[in-house]
Amino acid sequence: MQCGHLCQVAEWVVRERPYKLKEIDHSYLLEFTAKVHGIDGAEKLFIHIPLEFQNELLHNNLVMACVEKRLIGKTIQHMRKMRELGLPIAPMVYNRLILLYDSLARRKSIPSILLQMKADEVIPNSATYNILLNIKANDHDIEGIQNVFDRMKEANIEPNEITYCILANAYTIARLYTMAESFTEAIEKARTDRSWSTLEILLSLYGSLGKEEELKRTWELVERLPQVRSKSYIQAIEAFGKINCIDKAEEIWKEMMSIKGVKLTKHFNAILSVYGRHGLIQKASHIFTEMQAVGCKPNAITYHHLILGCLKSDLVDEALQTISVAENFPATNQIRLSIPWLETTLLIVEMFANRGNVKFAETFFKDIRKSKYRRYTFVHNTLLKSYVKANICPHNFIRRMILGGARPDSETYNLVKLSEQSHH
Repeated sequence: MQCGHLCQVAEWVVRERPYKLKEIDHSYLLEFTAKVHGIDGAEKLFIHIPLEFQNELLHNNLVMACVEKRLIGKTIQHMRKMRELGLPIAPMVYNRLILLYDSLARRKSIPSILLQMKADEVIPNSATYNILLNIKANDHDIEGIQNVFDRMKEANIEPNEITYCILANAYTIARLYTMAESFTEAIEKARTDRSWSTLEILLSLYGSLGKEEELKRTWELVERLPQVRSKSYIQAIEAFGKINCIDKAEEIWKEMMSIKGVKLTKHFNAILSVYGRHGLIQKASHIFTEMQAVGCKPNAITYHHLILGCLKSDLVDEALQTISVAENFPATNQIRLSIPWLETTLLIVEMFANRGNVKFAETFFKDIRKSKYRRYTFVHNTLLKSYVKANICPHNFIRRMILGGARPDSETYNLVKLSEQSHH
């Protein structure tokens, strides 16, 4: 039933009063009114709700409605009213407010929200810490992640499978594999049998960690679910590709084609990621042709995989031609910040670095520099190898690296030393 129809039913109940309304009835009506008629309509309705029901639940519902409509001013106004009335504000309100500030790129205000939360004597729950962990993870801020997790433990808040998924994924991306494996084990202990979202994360983790047996076992669990999502197929194809199980990746690809039907560009990009990673350019070309035949348009990710495949096959001229074509398919900001895009970009940087092609290594590094992925030392070290190979001295590289938020390590200094020696 549509929300509007539900609201009409609720309004009829209020108007005709076939029975005495309870607290939950007013709560639903307020929620539906906010969705259909906006906050102004909800506020007008609230005034006419009997005073006995203008309580903690109804006020929190009104505040939540303001947050969902992304109205920060109204949210703060109604929260202030709750304080005046001595009504407790629910942790969920603060959690959603933190998410709102994050989505509006107002992260600097989040510490103030946490301080207000403390002043209101609202205790952060596991969801609060998971949100804060995820924000730090999206910023590729490993130190920040550890600080939040330490605070969580100090507050005696029990981590759940969502917590461990965020941590395992963050440490895997950062290539801190010992910690990543530890948190992945924690996921296995905490997860529920029917949690398909967690199983999808485990597919990705085991692929990145090179755990073949665990990956196969997880995929078997996914196949036993009542329904296998397209995203699960995609995660499995990419994961098996990462651990060199190309036959298995192809088997899952064919299964997805027969069961789900391959209709979207992202479906084709999944198998292209496998072929690109392993330099199987003939197979990649066949998929590319098939993709166009069914009316799927290639996108920036498609061409990224093809560029990598050409470089892996030592087809440098073809790679350069593909780079030229790819300029007509710009990536969205969302794609440019995604981990698959950034990791593939780094693989392309690495291929050009191995050839001592500083120009193109730097060109593709520009994409990385626009994201917080640049905070990882290994990212800069990959680029630095292009200078070493080309016998070029990279001026102010350490300074540039530090300004990008990365910390030079022993490999960095060794590479700089090598480039300086070769230059002389």
